[in-house]
Amino acid sequence: MQQALDLAKKGLNSTSPNPRVGCVITQAEQVVGEGFHVIAGSAHAEVHALRQAGPLATNATAYVTLEPCSHYGRTPPCALALIEAKVKEVIIATLDPNPLVAGKGKALLTQAGITVKHGLLEESARILNRGFFSRIERNRPFVQLKCATSLDGKTALNNGQSQWITSEASRLAVQHLRAKSCAILTGVGTVLKDNPTLNVRAFHTLRQPKRIVVDTHLRTPLDSHIVQQNGGQTFIATSVLDQTKHQPYLDQGVQMIKVPLKQNHIDLLFLMEKLADLEIGELMVEAGQTLNSALLQAQLIDEIVWFQAPKILGSHAQGAFSYQQELTNLISASQWQITQVNTIENDICLYLHPKN
Repeated sequence: MQQALDLAKKGLNSTSPNPRVGCVITQAEQVVGEGFHVIAGSAHAEVHALRQAGPLATNATAYVTLEPCSHYGRTPPCALALIEAKVKEVIIATLDPNPLVAGKGKALLTQAGITVKHGLLEESARILNRGFFSRIERNRPFVQLKCATSLDGKTALNNGQSQWITSEASRLAVQHLRAKSCAILTGVGTVLKDNPTLNVRAFHTLRQPKRIVVDTHLRTPLDSHIVQQNGGQTFIATSVLDQTKHQPYLDQGVQMIKVPLKQNHIDLLFLMEKLADLEIGELMVEAGQTLNSALLQAQLIDEIVWFQAPKILGSHAQGAFSYQQELTNLISASQWQITQVNTIENDICLYLHPKN
């Protein structure tokens, strides 16, 4: 099963909106076939493994990291493929939460007389597809916020200069985080200040993440990179309902997400639910202190990846977060637990999860 999980990771940057899945087929404890899902619309892991196994799949054991699908989607059901190959046993890491599957694949296999077990390395399988599980089970993406700051938590000088606080190696690590994500979220303030592209450009990837701009009053410049280089993958979340104001963006291939206001700001929970509807499972946030703080206060951040350079920029520099109301009690502070610490050149990279 661990080998199947390792295979599934080969689709880390490419399977969205589908889950990452690996499959290993064994005959008398010898591996006779293996495969992984590469990209949405292509053959699933089980199909690749069965093709490699050929006639050796008969009476074999299949290890699959996610319950084989039981419905016709972009491809035929994998449960039927396993049945037709006459495997004798299927061991599943975790069941599929998708209502179209959700136990139906297991039931099909069992009805065909195949021995089915599940739960082997289940936690690892769920973590591998945390975005997929999040959008189906919680109806919102798994939200990963990236920060790149000095030792004193500053993201830019007071004059806006921010290139570069962290090292080139840290910036490459950010490119890998982008590649794994279904979409990148930013605020219009970042677009106006930095004119980012928010794409993967350090290496080849089979798909680019979508880009979402939170823009309450529709101020995104039409000549910005995120509009001009969108390839149909840019979305603007706005409270502006006037279709005539949407049209110039639509003409550029940008898609609009209409979001109601909550306390004079974009309703972020509503937006998260809309993004889940768009099959966005893993959402990476690269934004300024306003959007970062709004997400933090709405308790919508599932993980922070914090790159910290050994520099001190001082009190006049811009911070990563800003509370609108001053904290007067430490109990009220947002509390996080460090789950991983990496050294990247001269920088530190912290992975943090909500303490509660």
